[in-house]
Amino acid sequence: MTQPRLKAKLWVHAVIRQCGVLAIPAFVVKKGDEDAGAVLVKLNRGAAGCEVFSQVRDGTGEAAWLRATGPDPVPEDKADAYIARQRDFDCDLWVIEIEDREGRVPFLDRILSG
Repeated sequence: MTQPRLKAKLWVHAVIRQCGVLAIPAFVVKKGDEDAGAVLVKLNRGAAGCEVFSQVRDGTGEAAWLRATGPDPVPEDKADAYIARQRDFDCDLWVIEIEDREGRVPFLDRILSG
C-alpha cells in the first residue's frame, strides 16, 4: 500500500511557511501542477554558489532528495540553466528558491549521496 501524499501546492506552501518561521527567505519561483507536480529546490548561498535539490524516491518508495547539480555548489547561472532544462522537460515542475548563506533548508531531511 502506498503512503498518502500531500498535494504539491499544499506541500510547497507549507515549506515556504516553515522557512518563514525560521526567518529563511524562500520563494516560489515557478508554479507547477497543483496536485502532483514534482519539486526542485534551489539553495542560493550567495558568493558560495548554488545547489539544486530534486525530489526523488529511494528503493523503498520513501521520499528523499538528490543534489541534482552535483556534490559541490555551482555558479548561479549553472543552477538556473539546470532548472530551465528540467522545466523544458517537465512543465508541471515547481521551483522553490531558498536564500541562505548558511545553507539552511529545514525540510531537506534525507539527502541521498550520488
